[in-house]
Parts: sequence; C-alpha cells; structure tokens
Amino acid sequence: MRILLLYFSIINVIVFILAGYDKSQARKNNRRIPEKTLFLMALTGGSPGLLTAMLFFKHKTSKTSFIVKFVVILAIQATLIIAFLNYKK
Repeated sequence: MRILLLYFSIINVIVFILAGYDKSQARKNNRRIPEKTLFLMALTGGSPGLLTAMLFFKHKTSKTSFIVKFVVILAIQATLIIAFLNYKK
C-alpha cells in the first residue's frame, strides 16, 4: 500500500509541474507539453495533480475540448474505483 501511495504522490507532483511548465511555455509562445502527455499522466493516476494545476495556474480552463476529455478520464477513473470498492465487499 505504501508503494501505491508513493506512486500516486510522485505522478501527481510530476503532472502538476508539467502543467505549470506548459502554462509558462504558453505565455512565452514556446514549445509546449503535448496534451496527450498530460492526459496520459492524468489517466495513470495524476488526475488530482492535473486538476489542481488547472485551477492553480488557470491553465486549460477555457479550452472546452480539453475539459471534456479530462472529464471523460475522471469518469473512467471514478467508475473503476466504484467497481473496485464494490468488488471488495
């Protein structure tokens, strides 16, 4: 269980930093982090970190296509968590 907690902590810190870096790059009109990378990191457990970064940096919050894809990822994760918790009962 500790390894899982460590993994989720690390992935969320990384995705938070990447989203912040992407916002910084966007302001400078420099090369950006691909959305696919941010979505992959969110899908592999970094959703809380990406959501926190979106709110903290006000990043990608007005891009509807990004929000929709992110909500789909959250819905998939919520479904998997609920299914796992119900399976454990």
